Amino acid sequence: MISKSKSFHFGEDYLTAGTAIAIASGKTKGEISLTARKKIIKNREIVEAIVEKGEAVYGINTGFGPLCTTKISKAETKILQTNILQSHSVGVGKSIPQEIAKLMLISKVQSLAKGHSGIRLSTLDRILWHIDNDVIPIVPSQGSVGASGDLAPLSHLFLPLIGLGKVTYKDKVMSAKSFLKKTGLAALELGPKEGLALINGTQFIVAHAIKVVAQLHNCLAQADIISAMMIEGLQGSIKPFYDELHALRPYKGNIHVAKRIKLLLKGSEIMENHHDCDRVQDPYSLRCIPQVHGASRNAWLHLKELLEIELNSVTDNPIIIDEDLTISGGSFHGQPLAMAIDYACLAASEIGNISDRRIYLALEGNSPGVPKLLMEDTGINSGYMILQYTTAALASENKGLCFPSSADSIPTSLGQEDHVSMGSIGGRKAIQVIENVEKILAIELLTAAQAFEFRKPLKSGLLLDEIHKKVRQKVSFANKDRVFADDIEKGIAMIKDKTIIKVITQVANEKKLTLKTPYTTVFETY
Repeated sequence: MISKSKSFHFGEDYLTAGTAIAIASGKTKGEISLTARKKIIKNREIVEAIVEKGEAVYGINTGFGPLCTTKISKAETKILQTNILQSHSVGVGKSIPQEIAKLMLISKVQSLAKGHSGIRLSTLDRILWHIDNDVIPIVPSQGSVGASGDLAPLSHLFLPLIGLGKVTYKDKVMSAKSFLKKTGLAALELGPKEGLALINGTQFIVAHAIKVVAQLHNCLAQADIISAMMIEGLQGSIKPFYDELHALRPYKGNIHVAKRIKLLLKGSEIMENHHDCDRVQDPYSLRCIPQVHGASRNAWLHLKELLEIELNSVTDNPIIIDEDLTISGGSFHGQPLAMAIDYACLAASEIGNISDRRIYLALEGNSPGVPKLLMEDTGINSGYMILQYTTAALASENKGLCFPSSADSIPTSLGQEDHVSMGSIGGRKAIQVIENVEKILAIELLTAAQAFEFRKPLKSGLLLDEIHKKVRQKVSFANKDRVFADDIEKGIAMIKDKTIIKVITQVANEKKLTLKTPYTTVFETY
């Protein structure tokens, strides 16, 4: 068992992306409260009563999809639930990361624990056991169209409950049957409605959206810091970040970014020296950072807000309201998140796109004191020239991945499911784009640090100077060509590890500095 210091009550507490990640990482203990347990039991009793009465209710005593008019006998209702997990387990492709599969389990428990799905408490407790013991099902990445629930991936996710499929335990993949035999646990026999409750829902989309929110948040925070380093390195102007300018066009993201960068540049001798510069204005990749980074922050906030609604919703079908009302609706449809994920994907791509432009700008040699290609002895040396080839390739790849998945729909289930969201594809694609952006930002970090060197002996602002020192502990100044791929890998590690964010936090705490803006709470938590 993993030791956890905090508790979260499924079905009762408000779940956020950050909390879901904390549960997945073992920092928070997820449990079902007594209040939620009573509601789950009562809702289950309603399902049992429906079976006894023999009234036709979709998915409880009828077939699925186009077979919704086929009545299933009381004796066959349990077989029906087992069969649906088997028949819908048609996923293909590479398995999703364990963390995302675990986030699927966590978000599914939250939805089912609301007490409107007819699930048995014992089934939910078994899912919690998988979460607590890190026994994570193997889930293929492809096969969901993101509409009638993420049917295929959710089917694979819950096959181990009935002794089928595969699981990962302590980094070892084994069949669920073998694992159950090893632990002495018995496979579950699903009751009426349970199989359908397990596989109907948006948890594949949700789990990917959680990672998009977390990883894009990391990129946005570091993009602001790295771009501030680049402004110093290229001796850009501070005026585009003045409060007076952004008060006249008060987008939350723009104000937040401008304020952050202005605070990061505070006390910089390099920026003070810019007063003697004869340039009237900087290129857009420097001057328009608040507008571009800010727009991406607004997109991130939109996804975060919608994700939190989805995380705390009931998304299966049919939904049991009370003894007299069972509704077969469309709450499993992934469209609300699918469109927002596509928006966030574009927002991420734009962060990489403008970062690539700043890298190119740094290489041009048009900033006084900074040599072309960021190296003094060029000709025999290519300097940082080819690093920008990589960022150009990554930025171009991202543009191709930005076609909105939610713009597509292919009818399934013999036309019963005639409009689908494709949000599952959008989620996978968005993560791929963000991982490319992490690489681009890593290269900009190295480029900005190289440009930084040519501003000495002028002093940087305190926060950025400490970041430069940290970068130099990992990657030395380049005065001649070397295998830059090694440097890039170290840069990527720093981005993923949030190294420069940690430096800023440490220095700000030690010096009692604040980087808060009017929208810090909005943009710095998830």
